[in-house]
Amino acid sequence: MSVDAATVKKIASLARIAITDEEVAKIAPELDNILGWIEQLGEVDCTGVEPMTAVIANTLRLRDDAVTDGGKRDAVLANAPQAEHGFFTVPKVIE
Repeated sequence: MSVDAATVKKIASLARIAITDEEVAKIAPELDNILGWIEQLGEVDCTGVEPMTAVIANTLRLRDDAVTDGGKRDAVLANAPQAEHGFFTVPKVIE
């Protein structure tokens, strides 16, 4: 795929970037090179290669799902400007 001046101007317009004609002349070959590299990546045979999210295999360290600090609802609600029936009361935001 070849990138011409009209394509560069269209991309700049879509990205809302103001560029001059001199900059268009410089950017077009650079975009051609980038697209060439992407085409080279498409030629790589990656059959049998598992997709990965990181280079190093990471595992999450999980903890037991246990309540360690509960039963303080009344103390927490004491700081609220308004509370009803054990919940925070907030003003209505949808009319």
